[in-house]
Amino acid sequence: MNKASGRLQRIVESRSERRRAIIIFAGAAIAASIIGLDAEAHGPTPHKIDESVAIGAKPEAVWALIGDFANLSKWHPLVAESSAKSDEIQGKLRVFTLKSGGQVVDGLTEYDPSKMTYSYRRVDEDVKALPVSSYTATITVEPSADGTAKVEWIGRYYRGDTGNDPPEELNDEAATKAMTDFFQSGLRNLKSLAEHKG
Repeated sequence: MNKASGRLQRIVESRSERRRAIIIFAGAAIAASIIGLDAEAHGPTPHKIDESVAIGAKPEAVWALIGDFANLSKWHPLVAESSAKSDEIQGKLRVFTLKSGGQVVDGLTEYDPSKMTYSYRRVDEDVKALPVSSYTATITVEPSADGTAKVEWIGRYYRGDTGNDPPEELNDEAATKAMTDFFQSGLRNLKSLAEHKG
């Protein structure tokens, strides 16, 4: 092979390598774009909250405080007032006003006083009052080995804005903070009330 032929071959190989690099780069960019779009397409993530508290009082005494589904203001410090309401479609409801402002409506889905438990779901859509959607929960009073009580409160929810680009006040962080504050403050106050009465 003469020198001219060698130079020509090297030029061809160099161009071929550049084309391969461009193709690989373009493929990687397209893949990254598809992954990004796919992640956005999945929308909001479901969340779960599971809070519990040990209370130095008899389970029956604790149930006496929380067993009335509608009377949330009796034991929850963030609730200014609450009342019962009935709806032909939604069934038994509780309507409560938060001290921070805004009103929330929950619908009772299960109630078992023999097991000291009930479940409910949120039926209103005022995400400004509480920045969550599709919210369901169950609260249960369980007896401990020493005769005292344990209360477990479990909830599932989505953020207030289920679109792909929620505002800060309705995103996942805002929803988790609101639910954690609501559950924990409620259980702390319930413990204080029950042990004081006991």
